[in-house]
Amino acid sequence: MTDSSTPCSRKPPERRRFLGGLLALAAGVSGLSATPASAAEAEIRNVALVLADDTYVLNADIVAELTPLLADVVARGVSLYFVTEFELAAPRWYWLDEEIVTKSLTYRLSYQSLTRQYRLTSGALHQNFGSLDEALRTMLRIRNWSVAERGALRVGRSYNAALRFRLDVAELPKPLQVSALGRKDWSLSSDWYRWTFAAGRDTR
Repeated sequence: MTDSSTPCSRKPPERRRFLGGLLALAAGVSGLSATPASAAEAEIRNVALVLADDTYVLNADIVAELTPLLADVVARGVSLYFVTEFELAAPRWYWLDEEIVTKSLTYRLSYQSLTRQYRLTSGALHQNFGSLDEALRTMLRIRNWSVAERGALRVGRSYNAALRFRLDVAELPKPLQVSALGRKDWSLSSDWYRWTFAAGRDTR
């Protein structure tokens, strides 16, 4: 007689506890905000696209605050992902604008309960902060972001540039994505900031 076995379909205890915590958190935040909540608005200021050696770099300041709900969620251990998006296009009178550059910069904001520190992660780099405000100040201050090689743009030609900042709700755990549907206090984003840029010099 040949022994046979069926793989156990039960989730490990740690996984069950994690999912249970997310569901409890989702239920808890759904009950918050007895009064209508407004969306957090972000504003982009002091934008400059400059040529540094052989690279165009972008500097900008973003004015934004987390809603009380978002601050509470991250303090409970849920990571939030924020995306800054940049687009550069060359206008064409006879057709649609020609897309020259599309770039995005993603930050993961998390809270480390053991060290009681907030952490910002971008790619392979990370930095720890003693407070949420410190982490936000760093994330919202864009400096020397390389967005285009010098040879990609023609000196003297005008380009249409656009920049925006937003919370990426799609990166939330699934139970919280459901809770976020239609909830303004889960929103944090800016409008597109648009300006005309002449390659070879800074134009706002």
